[in-house]
Amino acid sequence: MHKVFFSTMLLLAGLLFFTACGGDDDERQELTFENVRLAFIHVGSTADRGYTYRQHAGTIAMARALGINEDTQIQNYWNISGDAVTTSIEEAINWGADMIFATSFGHGPFMEEAARRFPDVQFFHATGNGAVAAGLPNFHNYFGNMSQARFMSGIAAGLRTETNILGFVAAHPNSEVITGLTAFLLGAQSVNPDVEMYVMFMNQWNNPTMEREIAEALIARGADVLGQHADSPTTQLVAQENGVWSVGYNNCVIAQAPDATLMSPMFAWEVYLIYAVRTIVEGGTVRTDVIYGWEDGMVVMSDANPNTIAPGTLEAMAEAEARIMGGWNVFTGPIYGQDGTQILAPGVTFVEPLSAPSWAYIVQGLHLPGLNVVGNRIQ
Repeated sequence: MHKVFFSTMLLLAGLLFFTACGGDDDERQELTFENVRLAFIHVGSTADRGYTYRQHAGTIAMARALGINEDTQIQNYWNISGDAVTTSIEEAINWGADMIFATSFGHGPFMEEAARRFPDVQFFHATGNGAVAAGLPNFHNYFGNMSQARFMSGIAAGLRTETNILGFVAAHPNSEVITGLTAFLLGAQSVNPDVEMYVMFMNQWNNPTMEREIAEALIARGADVLGQHADSPTTQLVAQENGVWSVGYNNCVIAQAPDATLMSPMFAWEVYLIYAVRTIVEGGTVRTDVIYGWEDGMVVMSDANPNTIAPGTLEAMAEAEARIMGGWNVFTGPIYGQDGTQILAPGVTFVEPLSAPSWAYIVQGLHLPGLNVVGNRIQ
């Protein structure tokens, strides 16, 4: 009897002590920059020196801007795809994540399902297109208008080429990739109408071995400037080895390929992350679908390589930048399809309905060997 009474009193005392000290739940009733917990689910790792490397750089820049502790308030999950996305989400929630960010298109269905299961957690999906249709207050999409930077880097390629043949190493034949490579070609054609471009797809986001093989095949076809949408800088390294030029993506690799790299379009992911985290911590509502562009600082260009760019490149890019800052859309007609038919009439602009790119037309001068194109679209 005495033992039971004594144990009960100890338990009550412990509960009173926990309540008086606040406890973890009480401490976090009011979200602050000092206690918010953020989880990031990545399709790759920073070792790619490309897409995921740049994503994580944005995370660090956001944390430092907002005074968030990188070691205790941020949890990263690397090389995550498929069902592992759900596992990572659940681990993040058990850790106490208030906001979960996923960085690859394929993460979308898993993020939406989790947003339905965990309404008290905020979910953010980069490159996705499902948030508006889902209609959930805790599920958001975001992206940067990379077509603007792609167009300007295309100007550098169009002025640099001597064969008038560009090559492009591409990950997947989806709308995001097609949008970017099309903007790249349109930029090149804006200063060099004779330019054509050959594209070959890896059907993977990150495979340096396959990226190397494709880059070499494009050079053998006559391309003397290579662009790329893949998660590593292998294309620039191959260009360096073969005495041709290249435009990078996601990371400046002039140091690694000094005789080949012209410049690299890049994302500044921290622009959106600062907006989203600050808004949630301060009790606001984050917009369901957000796209930021050149004018917002979300897409940027690395330094131009003075050893490789052609004369007049910076001046032509500055002119394009002024037009973009004035509201001009790079997908403005006249634009013609691969079969010569008009896709956009003069002055007509293609406006993306969501933040995720959706342009799917194959424009004149764009060649995709091995893929079936009917009616200016990939079948």
